[in-house]
Amino acid sequence: MSTLFWIIVLGLVLLALVMLMPALLNKQPIVDDAHQQRNIKIARQRLAELKQQLQESVLTQQQFDEQYTELQLMLDDDLQAAVEVQATMKQGRWVIPMLAILLPTASLLLYGMLGETHALQKAELQTNEVKAAENVSQMISKLEQRLAENPGDADGLKMLGRSYSFLQQFQKAADVYAQLYKLQPEDTEIILQYANNLAMARNGRMVGEPATLITKVLQRQPENPNALWLMGMAKVEEGNYGEAKQNWQKLLSILPDDSESLLQVQQMLAALDVEQAKQQSAGPSVEINVQVDIDPVLKANLSPTSTVFIYAQAVNGPKMPLAIVRKQAADLPVKTVLNDGVAMQGSSKLGEHQQLRIVARVSPSGQAMSQPGDLIGSVEIMQPFADQLVTVLINQEIK
Repeated sequence: MSTLFWIIVLGLVLLALVMLMPALLNKQPIVDDAHQQRNIKIARQRLAELKQQLQESVLTQQQFDEQYTELQLMLDDDLQAAVEVQATMKQGRWVIPMLAILLPTASLLLYGMLGETHALQKAELQTNEVKAAENVSQMISKLEQRLAENPGDADGLKMLGRSYSFLQQFQKAADVYAQLYKLQPEDTEIILQYANNLAMARNGRMVGEPATLITKVLQRQPENPNALWLMGMAKVEEGNYGEAKQNWQKLLSILPDDSESLLQVQQMLAALDVEQAKQQSAGPSVEINVQVDIDPVLKANLSPTSTVFIYAQAVNGPKMPLAIVRKQAADLPVKTVLNDGVAMQGSSKLGEHQQLRIVARVSPSGQAMSQPGDLIGSVEIMQPFADQLVTVLINQEIK
């Protein structure tokens, strides 16, 4: 916690003590002193009267002694009350040092149990993040102005791409790296940044153009750590756990022992082993290689972000997809794999059916259910599925 916080806490504790001190240090007696003096004066007058009555034989000696004793008792009660009040006032002062210790101690203990001990750091961190985002936004505006005058400035484009990535504007970042890729097609770092931002703009999907870009990097640099990591992610998305494991095992072998990524790669490999064990216990998995393309006339009027559903369904039986993969129209033409790893129903396997229909449907609305205006194509295949390459052409519109 900051010094300012502790200064504020100390100030508040001292203020509480200052407010309590006057009541604890008050020396005003509680007993009415005028009332006490009046009682003494009355007692003296009464004593004088008793003596006069004794001399005049109005009272006997025994009566005088009895009334004198009674008068003494009454006067002693008043004097004793005053002494007790003074003693009580002096005894109460021990509370002051006790409060000086207990009040701040109890306050800190209560704050430790119920308070947010890192509130100031969090607030400061949020403030710094907001300021950093504002600074990046201002820098982006200046960069965009500069690049409008000099669109071939590779260094400026790199800075702009990194800035968009920092702000999590991944599609804008991907567009910038696409420009850089045209300017410097051999730069593997640019290719990887392009692939990564393109995948993030598509909700983390690596299959399609991002995976194609990563493959180009691995062809030039087979031991590029970032490319191996991303390719493993792409293979997992395809359901190809074997190739994903190969990429990550190779990555594990080249990472230094003190790498922060080492533990994460080991955990991902362990997760793959668990997933493969599940597949083996469920019986052999069927993989169907599918290639999907679209009629150029239909593609010309299609938004690149339209969703493409590629799925397998039983020809004889319920029409619920058995396995499904999602792409975008921008990915077409595309190759993918349908297997039990992308199954919609865990209890139903592709290999359990003798005849399947492979469907590719473009949905501008992104709806899972087919709608009028969707574009579709399909092919029926028979067992065995394993060695087949299924080609589907999207060439019809749903009316």
